[in-house]
Amino acid sequence: MNLRPNMEKRGKRSDGRSAFFFLLPTLVIFSAFILIPVVFSFFLSFQKWNMFSQTTRYVGFDNYLRALSSADFWAVLKNTFVYTLGTVPLNMLLSLGAAMLISKKIAGKKFLRTAFFAPVVVSPVAAAVIWRWIYEPNFGILNYVLHFFGVPAINWLNDPTAAMFALIVMGVWKTMGVNMVLFSAGLDGIPNQYYEAAEIDGAGPWRRFWRITLPLLAPTTFFILVMSMIGSFQVFDLVYVLTSGGPLGSTKVLVFYIYEEAFKYFDMGYASALAYVLFAIMFVLTLMQVKFMKKRVDFAV
Repeated sequence: MNLRPNMEKRGKRSDGRSAFFFLLPTLVIFSAFILIPVVFSFFLSFQKWNMFSQTTRYVGFDNYLRALSSADFWAVLKNTFVYTLGTVPLNMLLSLGAAMLISKKIAGKKFLRTAFFAPVVVSPVAAAVIWRWIYEPNFGILNYVLHFFGVPAINWLNDPTAAMFALIVMGVWKTMGVNMVLFSAGLDGIPNQYYEAAEIDGAGPWRRFWRITLPLLAPTTFFILVMSMIGSFQVFDLVYVLTSGGPLGSTKVLVFYIYEEAFKYFDMGYASALAYVLFAIMFVLTLMQVKFMKKRVDFAV
């Protein structure tokens, strides 16, 4: 009697049980902190609940209709798009420039790499506190430098026009290091023989950048673009510490608006609906980027 098939089956079952027990802690954490809250918030988006009542009241799509008909929502959405359009292109441009700089054999290369990446590891709250001091209208270092060049002091965080600009500058400073590392990895993956062949053909640095570097960086650029867009739409901690959505709501972005509705006004149903509106917006924008970048990414791959 051949016992090998039975032994193989027992071995597979044993491996399956072992794999399940190894995965169990991750599954429990994922379910407790991601899956269940996502499902529960979707349920709440159709309810009226103030977080203190033991019962909820079904209101259908009223929360979604309230969001789409609210002037506050559209103003907040506009601020979010302004922040995104201000941070993402500038961030990508500066991080690509930094990546190309540290990819060359220059003095102080390690120091530059550390300096560019250092803001990433700084706590967002600590970074925001530092930038509050930089933007301080009377004793801040930024106004001191401007005064040195004869520019009058600007009340950066209390001026509706300047506050968003101040937030964008800090957002770029805080996240540029991650994109620099990603671009550096993409640059390292471009074979050097392409540049050598282009040099032999007489192509200058600018032409090599447009014809070789940029096209072959398309997969990296696409990934950074999508992740940067998602990150900019989810900005919260910088806004919370730096401006608290002010002045006059000029820096109130969508996630901060959701936070206020949920934990300041305790309207959990409306806040949940806003969260799913945010998800829908990011989903549509990501699909648009995929469609726009698909041919360029496929060509580069």
